[in-house]
Order: sequence, then C-alpha cells, then structure tokens
Amino acid sequence: MEATTSAQPREQVPPIDLVVDWDFAARTAARVGRPGPIVSWQEAADIVGELRGAAETAAPHVRSVTRLQAPAPEGGGVLIVDRPGWAKANIAAFRLLLEPVVAEAYRRRGQAPSAGVAAIGSRVTGAEVGSLLGILSSRVLGQYDAFSDQGRLLLVAPTIVAVERELDVIPTDFRLWVCLHEETHRVQFTATPWLAGHLLEEVRSLIGDLMIEPSQLADRLASALRSLPDLLRGTGSGAPLLDAIQTPEQRARLARVTAVMSLLEGHADVVMDDVGPQVVPSVTTIRERFARRRAGRGAVDQVLRRLLGLEAKARQYADGARFVRAVQQQVGVDGFNQVWRSPDTLPLPQEIADPQAWVRRVHT
Repeated sequence: MEATTSAQPREQVPPIDLVVDWDFAARTAARVGRPGPIVSWQEAADIVGELRGAAETAAPHVRSVTRLQAPAPEGGGVLIVDRPGWAKANIAAFRLLLEPVVAEAYRRRGQAPSAGVAAIGSRVTGAEVGSLLGILSSRVLGQYDAFSDQGRLLLVAPTIVAVERELDVIPTDFRLWVCLHEETHRVQFTATPWLAGHLLEEVRSLIGDLMIEPSQLADRLASALRSLPDLLRGTGSGAPLLDAIQTPEQRARLARVTAVMSLLEGHADVVMDDVGPQVVPSVTTIRERFARRRAGRGAVDQVLRRLLGLEAKARQYADGARFVRAVQQQVGVDGFNQVWRSPDTLPLPQEIADPQAWVRRVHT
C-alpha cells in the first residue's frame, strides 16, 4: 500500500503489504464485480431477514443428517454481504493466509524490494487479485470463512437472488438449500477443531515451497493468489499454481489439499440433498436446474468457466459426493464420520476415487 509505505519506515511494513496492494485489490473487485439484481430497500431488507432465518433453520437439519456436534455460532455467526463485501472478506483471508509465508520468503532473501518496485508490483498483483474476486463475486453464493478469527458464515445476497431468478425456482426453498450447504461447512470445521489449522498449514507450506527462489517471489505469489480460491473455496482453476509446481513433493501436497476440498464440498452437497423434500419441497427441481447451471451454456460462458475453473469445481463436487455416498453405504454415517477423527483419517488423493480403499485403511 503506497500510503502505508510512505507513512512509516519501510522495515516496519509487513512484507506481504509490499507485494500486494490490498486496498487497490478491494477497489478493483468492487469495480469489476457486477452490482446484481435491482431491488427496493424493502425487498433488500426482506431478503436479508429471510437469509438469516434460513441459516438458523438449516442448523438443526444439518446436525441431524451429519450427526456431528458443533458449537452454536457466536452472535448468530451469519454475515449477509453484497459482492464487494464478499471480495473484501476474501482479501482479508488471503492476507492472513499469506502474511507468514511472505515474511519467511523475505527473511531468506535478506532484503525487501526497492520502494519503486514494491509500489508498482503490489498494484499489479492487487489488480490481478481484485479482478478475479470481482468476477467470482457474481458466481459465489456463500462460504464459511474458516480462516478468520470469527469463523463467519458469508451469504452473498445479490448472487443468491440472481441465481434463484435465473433458475426460476422457489426463493424460500433455494435460500434454505444454499444455507444447508454452507452450514455443513461450518459444522465440518467447528466440529473438527483441528481441520482449519491443518488445511491452513498445508496451503501455506505449498505456497512457501513455491517461493524458495526470492527473485521469483512476486510472480509466484501472483500465480498462487490467482489459484487460492480453488484451493480454499473451490472456485478457481488452479492452473497458475500447477504451472509453478516443479517437484513431486509439491504435486503430492497439492493433491492432498485437493482431496480434502473434494471431501468438504462433496459432503456438503450430499447433506443439502439428504435433508430432503420434507424440508425443501422443491429440492429435486433445484438440484436438476442447478446442475445444468454448473454445466454452463453458451460458448462465451464455457470459456469463462474454464478460465475460472468452475468446471473443475463441478468435478470436485461430484468426486467428493461419490466418495461420501459410497463410504456411507458401506459403513454408515457414523462410520463415515471417522474421516473427521484426525489428519491421518482424511482421504488420500487416490482414495477419493476408490472409497473402498479408505474403508479398508481406516476401518480394518
């Protein structure tokens, strides 16, 4: 950040802020992201209220289906945001994730870049990060922010309304259906206290491996940032990060992270459907129409989806859901829940495609 850099000695500026201009990233995301459907103030207030209610309604149903015991969120734990607000929350999460990694990279280097290089490079990287998040903000419905101190459930109101209108589904049902998915993520992380720290360290280690060569720090960080939504939220292509990975150890680490994300997303997909029509009467219609949306439509949309990795995300949902259902069929829900026991019981990359191998390893 240029203002921060000039306001205090450069050695006091956190190294991460020399690499990414976070304020510029937030402004870029707000500028790139579309505003969403036009609604009146009263409609907006009603939508916010209904989303909060849907999040509360989802909690006992998720608890019943998953059989996982998670503490109730503090202060409701739900934040209804617009698209710039979602981007800003993710920018804060990225900074938290990357701060120790970049600090260690500069420690190895022994010096920070010049003021001019830092100012230009940080704005370029900030523009890249902000542009990606701005585009994604019109596609992401919500997320559980497991890496913030608050552990917040974020619901992107304009995107939820836009998608429910696009699919022509019952708004009340669709909003609850979305909340079931995101509440499942909240339960996954809060019922398994070690999970967020484990995943955070895995991703930090992976990114740190890519920054060993200080001369390539800025370029590799920019690539890693472009890929972080895929690693942490399932919403990016991962291609820039894959291009930077050189060693078998790095590829193995990325495969482990991807396997965990497939588990998390697939499990949430299973739960949101298993709650069933007694809670979400039009769940079958919603699932069918939402699946077609994931598949994309026109040529331009298909290209954009490939660039953003949304096709990879759909495969991640499908692979994870198949794993969850296959394991539950063999050992039941309680047997499946052994997956949350420790990092050692998480599925290995090859086990996502071979659930029986996980059952043999964990249950024998």
